[in-house]
Amino acid sequence: MWERILTMLRKEFRSIFRDPRMRFVILGLPVVQTLIFGYAVTLDVRHVELVVVDYDQTPASREFIARFTGSGYFDAVMHTLDAEAASAAIDAAKAAAILQLNSGFESNLHGGRTAVAQLIVDGSDSNTARFVLNYSNIIASTFNQQVLLNQQLRRAGRIGQVGSVALSARAWFNADLESRNFYVPGIIATLVMLVSLMLTSMAIVREKEVGTIEQIMVTPIRPVEFILGKCVPFGLIGYINVLMVTLVGLYWFDIPMRGSLPLLLLGTTLFLLSTLGIGLFISTVSRTQQQAMMTTFFFFFPAMLLSGFVYPIANMPTVVQWLTYLNPLRYFLIIIRGVFLKGVGFEVLWPQNLALLALGLVVLTFAVSRFHKTIS
Repeated sequence: MWERILTMLRKEFRSIFRDPRMRFVILGLPVVQTLIFGYAVTLDVRHVELVVVDYDQTPASREFIARFTGSGYFDAVMHTLDAEAASAAIDAAKAAAILQLNSGFESNLHGGRTAVAQLIVDGSDSNTARFVLNYSNIIASTFNQQVLLNQQLRRAGRIGQVGSVALSARAWFNADLESRNFYVPGIIATLVMLVSLMLTSMAIVREKEVGTIEQIMVTPIRPVEFILGKCVPFGLIGYINVLMVTLVGLYWFDIPMRGSLPLLLLGTTLFLLSTLGIGLFISTVSRTQQQAMMTTFFFFFPAMLLSGFVYPIANMPTVVQWLTYLNPLRYFLIIIRGVFLKGVGFEVLWPQNLALLALGLVVLTFAVSRFHKTIS
């Protein structure tokens, strides 16, 4: 038995690594993609291009504008008194927002009346627009508090003390609230899933296309041995990818890893059971490698979107939330982020590991039952 499995392993490794381009795709491309996605996939919105239209031209209006440009979130790319020019900048995507202050801003402010400032945001990018509105509300609220404090001090003749409330906020596990710390571990999980699915989904169908399946059929190898010979190489490649991409996250992006590496490898093992099983099932039902590749992408993208990688599962409809329980990527994301950011142990992550084990066994059993040593 073991001799037949080892023969299959040697055959698979030779077929995978004899092509230099394939070696780069398997070993080099995940690192390159991690570097690209690590910089590109972020929800931190900074340096928003801002057009300033100040019709008041007073110290108060300039101070209010300075609160925006000095926050680090906004960059004033244009100062103009022409509303059409400001609108044209939004249309041409040269700016993402317009800050307009009308005449009488300072007089209304000092007279105890409401001083109106208008912020016009490009809503075509709804995510950026929400962040811009949140940032602007915080800046305006801080400016209002300072104005009220100054008025109280003037009325009191600077005699006595004015009470205030100081809110001390603290974020656990990601103190600087860097979205990169949240997304890079997720990128590791999605890349491992994609590579393992792609390789495994074409494993059996490749034998059909090149005609070697007939030669395998006349050998005494059993279906389970054949499946093991196909799965183990891709599982080892998955481990290598996890380790390489983890090193990039730790030493290039300075992502903290507060948990246990053996726990991460255990979660990877259970996760690979599911992805390899799904890939083998796709390979057994596909007739060509092109069909297997297309089916893999049809499965991968919904799995990624319904995993909580980008969008919170709690915000999804109830029916969709129930569907996510069949998604192995959902559980592995919880494990990998728990190990990296929170440093939690098996006593916390055992439900996710158990779910991955159950999914992996079911999918692998189904894939093995689908495989027959006959030409379909």
